Amino acid sequence: MNGIINVLKPSAMTSHDVVNFIRKTLNMKKVGHTGTLDPNAAGVLPICIGKSTKLIEYIQYENKKYRTELTLGFSTDTQDKYGKILNESRKIVSRDTIIEVINSFVGKTTQIPPMYSALKHNGKRLYELARKGESVERKSREIYIESIDVVTIKSNKIIFDVTCSKGTYVRTLCNDIGERLGTFGHMSFLERIKVGEFEVKYSHTLENILKQVESNDFSFILPMDFAVEFMDKFIIDKKFYKHISNGLNIDTERLGISKFKLDTEYKIYCDETFIGIGSVVFKNNCTVLKMNKVLI
Repeated sequence: MNGIINVLKPSAMTSHDVVNFIRKTLNMKKVGHTGTLDPNAAGVLPICIGKSTKLIEYIQYENKKYRTELTLGFSTDTQDKYGKILNESRKIVSRDTIIEVINSFVGKTTQIPPMYSALKHNGKRLYELARKGESVERKSREIYIESIDVVTIKSNKIIFDVTCSKGTYVRTLCNDIGERLGTFGHMSFLERIKVGEFEVKYSHTLENILKQVESNDFSFILPMDFAVEFMDKFIIDKKFYKHISNGLNIDTERLGISKFKLDTEYKIYCDETFIGIGSVVFKNNCTVLKMNKVLI
């Protein structure tokens, strides 16, 4: 069994817990998630099963979209509502100023990862050190905010949607917005509503997945190539099936491929069968199709 499941992860459950649930429910060992979602957050968590685990890296690097609530007035050590209050402020900020400051984060920016994160320092997770009251210096890193859309502003509660690059901490974004507003803030709610092509409105709860499996209905499993929907594709004649499936390089002229970009990855099909991911490279004075991942 190979494919991808668009799981609606519930809050109070880790991403690894979801992987274990799918392993047990489908009686499979080869299962992996495509990017950690905070235990207290809910939302889209694509789960790859079988050979599709080879495609995890492609989903991980896709932009994510979140709906979050920022509460102004105080900051916490975890940068969300579950932490210890560090600072408080009663400053009132105008609606126009809030929108202006939030929009100033769009584009390339830098972010210092929070202590309460799964990043490692000398082999230990930062959150393990933070729970002991320790703090270590963290280097800022570049992130990209594609868009931020304010949904509502009511009193000190701001709900907005943010589309951002891999590695962006939304609770840190909330904390930083609060600071730039000259007050304090923390993330009081988070839902991931999109990962690449995977949207929350098409996701499946764990309860529904279990019911469908018990009914021998596996229609919730998406085909492997859904993970790389964004890629262009080459359709190869079936006479080359054996060569391609064995990962052999083949001259593009033999394959009838005339339009391509060098060193760009493509979805490769033989007739309607998805074979994997390949790219056209220059080798031995000719261009050849090289298979990077064979998925059959």
